[in-house]
Amino acid sequence: MAVVLAGLVAYPPLPALVGSLASPEIVAAVELSLVTSAVSTALCILAAVPVAYSLARFSFPGKRVATTLMNLPLTLPPLVAGVALLIFYGPSTFGKMLSSLGFDVVYTPLGIIVAQFFVNVPYMIRVTRSAFETINPRYEHVARTLGCTEWGAFRQVTLPLAKNGLVAGLVITWSKSIGEFGAVLMLAGATRMKTETLPIALFLNMSTGDLDLAIAASVILIAISMASLLIFERCGDSRGIF
Repeated sequence: MAVVLAGLVAYPPLPALVGSLASPEIVAAVELSLVTSAVSTALCILAAVPVAYSLARFSFPGKRVATTLMNLPLTLPPLVAGVALLIFYGPSTFGKMLSSLGFDVVYTPLGIIVAQFFVNVPYMIRVTRSAFETINPRYEHVARTLGCTEWGAFRQVTLPLAKNGLVAGLVITWSKSIGEFGAVLMLAGATRMKTETLPIALFLNMSTGDLDLAIAASVILIAISMASLLIFERCGDSRGIF
């Protein structure tokens, strides 16, 4: 595996690789990828923490069904998820209503965020739930007997204890958001300098035969993946997550 990836990085001459990395198209793709992935990851955190805590701590009717539905995007091919999102935000009644209110999702940068969120929030939920389940509920019970409210026990006890798991989930979700291709391609399209994230830039330049720019995008994605994996392995425990 190391030889294959090293061969990709070493294939172009160093001056050509450096020039491609500094090209306006790649720089714009990096900026768009960073902005959209940061926003979608923040939304994933806001949605995942309460959902994961509820699944880890409470029993309620329909819990098994809810868990199955939330995990469904994990098993869907990204292209199928993208087509479903395209129909939902495009010709459907809901999509037309959003468009009439000025929220155009299809073939816009907003569509990138929506696609990244839809595909990656299940991962964040699974990682966060795993982190909460490793914490003994007795710590929270003791905190409440000492005068903490439910929210206070969660904020002062549970969140600090789950910090490493939350950081690991944040990093892996952010990395997956940057690398998301299929759903983004279907919902946001592949328009240069508009909806061109790093995977889209790789796809477009491979399609047009510009190998240097495609490899430049690949090198950045490899670097992000390696850094994210190192942080994930350091902060999180992957058992029961995938």
